[in-house]
Amino acid sequence: MAQSRKYLEIVAHYESCLTRHGDTHLGVNWPDPDDAARRYDVMLEVIRENQQDRVSLLDFGCGASHLLERIVERGLSHAIEYAGLDLSPSFIQLSRAKFPSCRYYTLDLLKDALGLPEFDYVIMNGVFTEKRDLSFEEMLGYFQALVALAFRHVRVGMAFNVMSKQVDWERNDLFHLPFDVAAAFLASQVSRHFIFRHDYRLYEYTAYVYR
Repeated sequence: MAQSRKYLEIVAHYESCLTRHGDTHLGVNWPDPDDAARRYDVMLEVIRENQQDRVSLLDFGCGASHLLERIVERGLSHAIEYAGLDLSPSFIQLSRAKFPSCRYYTLDLLKDALGLPEFDYVIMNGVFTEKRDLSFEEMLGYFQALVALAFRHVRVGMAFNVMSKQVDWERNDLFHLPFDVAAAFLASQVSRHFIFRHDYRLYEYTAYVYR
């Protein structure tokens, strides 16, 4: 998977959304702004409630840094030191223009992780929602490789979301990952300490994975 880099089709799709819709929820391919905000809130709940100190957070696949906008809107900037990473130079250019004081990284973790430090938390919101023309097996390989590598840069916890199998129907261009497949992978390759969230009324679930 890392050699073929077929996953770049996903990046190109999101860049086309940005070109068509600009810096909006549609520009990062979330159809509903309220659902997008709900996702950001669920992602941020990966942070432990008893966390006393300011935490560092990497928004992996940051897009237009809408997660940071949600952090600011909720008054959490004092508690979270934000950094963003994206494969797309277009999104990174946009994010840097909006938030010049934040750290941003443009790199492909499957090819080069040099220079990427550790963070208390890594959030991967929407990174594994679309699979476009990748087969399920190709997307599963991409998902597994990227999650395992990203977790190496985590001190406390990670959050990611995928499409649920508990739906009325599945879209061929989306990545619907069975619970048991995700759990077996996490327990054997990443960490046995994880939680699945399927309670926030969207057709997806979020995993919190801890050290």
